Amino acid sequence: MRVSVILGHPEPGSFNFAIAEAAVEALTQNGHGVSFHDLYAERFDPILPGPEIPKGAALDPAIKSHCDEIAAADGIVIVHPNWWGQPPAILKGWVDRVIRPGVAYEFVEGDGGEGVPVGLLRARCALVFNTSNTPEEREREAFGDPLETLWKRCIFGLCGVNDVRRRTFSVVVTSTPEERRGWLAEVRETVGARFPAES
Repeated sequence: MRVSVILGHPEPGSFNFAIAEAAVEALTQNGHGVSFHDLYAERFDPILPGPEIPKGAALDPAIKSHCDEIAAADGIVIVHPNWWGQPPAILKGWVDRVIRPGVAYEFVEGDGGEGVPVGLLRARCALVFNTSNTPEEREREAFGDPLETLWKRCIFGLCGVNDVRRRTFSVVVTSTPEERRGWLAEVRETVGARFPAES
């Protein structure tokens, strides 16, 4: 299988980076082809220019490469912190520029864009790993878990990926080394279960 791993965190030594590394390690050990993108390290440009919006628009070669890769992926792993109930801007910009019409979704003939799109992504499973410094109970009571809606219903659900699993690790800022080791073991186990070794 081909699996894309997308990381959106500005610090190379962050726990998010460790999560992404653990995911890549588990995928590689199971024999899968992995494309790993650290968006900050790559200096991914998140700004969507107007001429790039329409389906079939000419794309910057770097963006086209991302589009081709995500269209061909059998699985997707997203890693990012919870910032104000959202992904960091660089990752939102990746969604804006890569999860685009003709690549991830399209509208049926006669639909000018007001209807429900038809998903085009071939990936059948997506994993989203988040970190947070808000206790899970407070997050759900106060905010209703907007990241669950964003990734499961607003993005992947509309692009044809029906099996979306999300896990938030919190509270990271007060976590112990033992807790973090346990969380990374859980990442490896989750990734291994969703993307088992190919026979």
